[in-house]
Amino acid sequence: MTNQSAKAAQFKALHVKGDPVVLFNIWDVGSAGAVAAAGAKALATGSAPVALANGFADGEQMPFEMALANVARIVNATDLPVSMDLEGGYGAAPDTIAANVTRALETGVVGFNFEDQIIGGEGLYPLDQQIGRVKAVVQGCENAGVAAFVNARTDIFLKAAPDTHSEDMLNDAIARATVFADAGADGFFAPGLRDADMIGRLCSEVDLPVNIIALPGAPDSKTLAGLGVARISYGPVPYKRMVSWLEQAAREALTLTV
Repeated sequence: MTNQSAKAAQFKALHVKGDPVVLFNIWDVGSAGAVAAAGAKALATGSAPVALANGFADGEQMPFEMALANVARIVNATDLPVSMDLEGGYGAAPDTIAANVTRALETGVVGFNFEDQIIGGEGLYPLDQQIGRVKAVVQGCENAGVAAFVNARTDIFLKAAPDTHSEDMLNDAIARATVFADAGADGFFAPGLRDADMIGRLCSEVDLPVNIIALPGAPDSKTLAGLGVARISYGPVPYKRMVSWLEQAAREALTLTV
């Protein structure tokens, strides 16, 4: 537990506004080893690549037991801090979420992404309900005695086309970040946000370290750092690029030439 707590503190310290930690998301032991060998300071799973690599769709379709077994193997194979994409906590009720977080921490992970979208439903959880859910993640960490990094995510921007992102949406995101911080979150994740001005305002008006995902069309890492971003992740991008390369290489290998 001491080693896990030390890794949790190490992971939290990596989140610095303007000097972001880069998390090139992984999905299994092999990808973890490759990213670690490249010089990563920490590792983080992505729910989509983990699910897709195991034959499931994203959105908690992969059984929780399998997700735990997968991340446990990753933790056991590396000395780096490992964060787990917990999606929506594999449950709606706070008691269920807290219990699942405590179980997940038994694998040795030191951080979580936690979403506010209604998995299997429509839209986002109402703010008052999501506050209770974030508090449940924090409670689960307290129950386990591990100060894991809780990266509270909003899907406001991911659920809307980039050209429809508005100041009203940004104001909603800032409001969510503020109450998530009060609920005990350690970071704020706004996947899908690509507009530099909006990212800059988000970073300046939110006390929590801000996480932006490097999707196509997003500012480059140097620009994101200058805007005050504290964490840059890559989500499904590495997995999709790898699969695309694999398919193309297989096509070339399987094409008979005379």
